[in-house]
Amino acid sequence: MKFNNRGRYSPTLGGTAVFRTKFFMKKTIHSQSHEETLGIAMELGKKVTASVAIALHGDVGTGKTTFAQGFARGFDVPAGYYVTSPTYNIINEYPGRLRLHHMDLYRLGSPDELEHLGMDDIIASGSVIMVEWPRILMEYNGILSFDLHVRLETDGLCSREITFITSGLEGENLLKSLFC
Repeated sequence: MKFNNRGRYSPTLGGTAVFRTKFFMKKTIHSQSHEETLGIAMELGKKVTASVAIALHGDVGTGKTTFAQGFARGFDVPAGYYVTSPTYNIINEYPGRLRLHHMDLYRLGSPDELEHLGMDDIIASGSVIMVEWPRILMEYNGILSFDLHVRLETDGLCSREITFITSGLEGENLLKSLFC
């Protein structure tokens, strides 16, 4: 288990976790359809008003890009922008209430490759950052602390389990605004 320089938990993709932050909150909900997953993510997007970093965890086909699409709509990304998985582009940027940087880091081989993508500039930009396959970024010298981790799991059909885990006060406040 890894903790970054702010004492925030960086989750492993399995195993038992012990959290060292007092700003920890976990909420699991179930989605029964693609549309419902879009709606849940859209509601989260509506709540974001400041820079936040969101990590999307899950296997191939669990709905990470679907979640990002819903989030973008709630975040006021104009309808003319079609949000796609940035699997080959690595980073897609969209206008919204703030800039939205949507990343898919699946194809990266090492944290060193992040420097060539301008990761330091993106992090310093004050934008909203949403990352599919965030593991390699979590190993990148702790430069980015994720405020919210979203774990998506599927039963192989349409049903999804979506688990939100906060890491810090910003993430906790965002999650409370969504569910309380």
